[in-house]
Amino acid sequence: MQVIALIFAVLAAGLHVYIFVMESITWTTPKTRATFNIPSLEEANITKPLAYNQGFYNLFLAIGALIGILFVGFSNSYGSVIVGWTLLFTTCGSMLLAALVLAQTGGKSVRSGIIQGTTPLLAILFGLLAVAL
Repeated sequence: MQVIALIFAVLAAGLHVYIFVMESITWTTPKTRATFNIPSLEEANITKPLAYNQGFYNLFLAIGALIGILFVGFSNSYGSVIVGWTLLFTTCGSMLLAALVLAQTGGKSVRSGIIQGTTPLLAILFGLLAVAL
């Protein structure tokens, strides 16, 4: 169960790194504008500071999850493993809650919320099974 949880946590972190790239680096490109339904370059430029900031939130969640994965997967002490699971559950839980907020806004956001929330949800569920067994 632990390996499956860590795989889903890696996938969740990878997705959030990708979102960081879109929001903080490629925000004004046609592909990213289409992904986020931003009709014009002018609107993208207006919202660019907000997207830049939001992108870093996603990056920091990904980094936290990756550090948790390292602690769980490569620690020799019980205390370090607890630190790892704590980081993993906190960051994946934050990803999941953010995805739920996104999905509740409706429209195309429901699909995006489901995509963003599935891997952290599975990481949490398999992580809880790993810890319980």
